Amino acid sequence: MSNINDYLSWRGDVPITKETPFNEVDSMIMARFSYMIFDRIKMNEEETIKSISTKMKRFKNEEFRFNGDKELITKLGQSARFKNMRVTDYVENNEKENEKQFASILIHTGEHEMYVSYIGTDASIYGWKEDFNLAYMENIPCQIEGKEYLKKVAEKYKDKKIRIGGHSKGGNVAIYSALTAKEEVQNRIIKVYNYDGPGFREDFISKYENDEIINKIETYFPQDSIIGRILNHKEKCSVIYSNEKSIMQHDIYSWQVQGTKPVYEKKLTNASEIMNVAVTTWLNNTTEEQRKIFFDTIFELLYSTEANTFGEISENLSRNMIIIHKKYSKVSKEDRQMITNVIKIFIKSYFKQIIPAKKIELHLPKTSHFQA
Repeated sequence: MSNINDYLSWRGDVPITKETPFNEVDSMIMARFSYMIFDRIKMNEEETIKSISTKMKRFKNEEFRFNGDKELITKLGQSARFKNMRVTDYVENNEKENEKQFASILIHTGEHEMYVSYIGTDASIYGWKEDFNLAYMENIPCQIEGKEYLKKVAEKYKDKKIRIGGHSKGGNVAIYSALTAKEEVQNRIIKVYNYDGPGFREDFISKYENDEIINKIETYFPQDSIIGRILNHKEKCSVIYSNEKSIMQHDIYSWQVQGTKPVYEKKLTNASEIMNVAVTTWLNNTTEEQRKIFFDTIFELLYSTEANTFGEISENLSRNMIIIHKKYSKVSKEDRQMITNVIKIFIKSYFKQIIPAKKIELHLPKTSHFQA
């Protein structure tokens, strides 16, 4: 089978026309495009995919965010299908103090169509913290930024129809921006593509749901999806076959395509369903305050290492574990007990799905075990 990079080798020399229109695999590529290292090059007000590809040639594979990105941008720059597309309105706005990680870019896929591509989570610790804030916040900063970005480009290019897409957190932002857009903007939307991005709280969906825009949204999961299954989805959902396992299926380069379509699976795996029920049960059995304290504390421990990414933590793991342990010893006894209880609730709910006939008795270490 093939992935999106293989698709470019096969389809890259075929321009987008009425006979060979923009398709589902093209959208996967456009959603992935926002992950490119635009912050490492000088971005002019208007570029083409080819000019961006040329500027990124000097970077090594390991300098890109993820394995496969270097190959993608190289092939895009050589592709008759994509290389002449105009690229405008690049925005990156990362604020560690506000736990905001956001970037978006606009690709003009045709004379009368454009694709808004939102980046997903990068390697930064605060970028991941923003993701977990979804567990207890009505909205997170990147969602608000995404909404404003769509409003801005829709006003700037009033004659164009709009496609919106993103992978992971970017897919969540894509849906959020579409649901909260004004009706005149929603009417111009062709489709919204969410690639394994989390869903939304029920109160948010109830507030903004309307059939006209919901019918334009589609979410795509790999068969073992974990991240995309978090929270609620009311839109159409499809399953794409990944050749990886478990959480590694979140990598869009592992998603298989055949011709101009993804390789679809009939349903999600039992592993995905078990994890989804466990997470949902955990959310239903913890309060917003408990989840806030839990995630705030966990990430304060990570911040104490002064590392910017999880990779930096692992580079000197022994030293950083000592720092984290010392920091944890200063957490109040009440908060440590609460954290233990929250973990216990999740493990209990998870194992109840695996062994539903048995009552699970968990014996987690007592709080005092973690004291210095």
